[in-house]
Amino acid sequence: MENLLVDKRNGESIKVKIGNVTIGGDKKVIISGPCSVESYDNMIAIGRELKDLGVDILRGGAFKPRTSPYDFQGLQYEGLKILNTVGKEVNLPIVTEVMDTRDIETCMEYADMLQIGSRNMYNYSLLKEVGKLKDVPILLKRGMSATLSEWLYAAEYIMSQGNTNIVLCERGIRTFESYTRNTLDLNSVAVIKDKYRLPIIVDPSHGTGLRELVPVMSMASIAAGADGLMIESHVQPDHAISDARQTISMESLKTIIENIQKNRLA
Repeated sequence: MENLLVDKRNGESIKVKIGNVTIGGDKKVIISGPCSVESYDNMIAIGRELKDLGVDILRGGAFKPRTSPYDFQGLQYEGLKILNTVGKEVNLPIVTEVMDTRDIETCMEYADMLQIGSRNMYNYSLLKEVGKLKDVPILLKRGMSATLSEWLYAAEYIMSQGNTNIVLCERGIRTFESYTRNTLDLNSVAVIKDKYRLPIIVDPSHGTGLRELVPVMSMASIAAGADGLMIESHVQPDHAISDARQTISMESLKTIIENIQKNRLA
């Protein structure tokens, strides 16, 4: 990849601000929350716990792309409103996924950062539209089968339209391995930190699909140089509507955060 905007030869490393949070600085940023917004009562309980633990950004899905059309698809606009209300009540910026160019404007009204999910990494129309939002932070997840080059070109689509406020998110890729949900590619973290301008975080929840592996892979991600983590958490993880098997408890999240703060890598 030559002469691209993401290349470090074309400028200094980029730091992305979401409210009072900076991704790409000295602090390792923690983004956490449930896979799906389920209800106000559930979300406010989660939000208060996360705030107490020192989480930096609240996440939650309102529009949920699912493999089966019969699975829970999220609360959609109601979910956006709930997430926005909870974020204001606990004083945390929020990030949520936008799936359709027609929903960008509405999502911007409620969210501080827009996520482009794995399934939409190749949605070039969507990438170009969020690229026109020059002051809106974008979280770009890696496509589930994307090469590193394809992922960076997706970021180029956004940057070429004027928006350089992009955070990459490694969330695992499909390989021949089937024990874990995906294969978490920490090689990509090291490469991006060495050669490219954009900050990168890691999602060990989707990267493993197994909550018992999330703590150790969180620390491995930090050791590889990640600027932060995106972790699915819930006050009752076994009862989460979406992705319960990879969702961790507040107690487990607390341990991860404490270990990062102590610079412990094991």
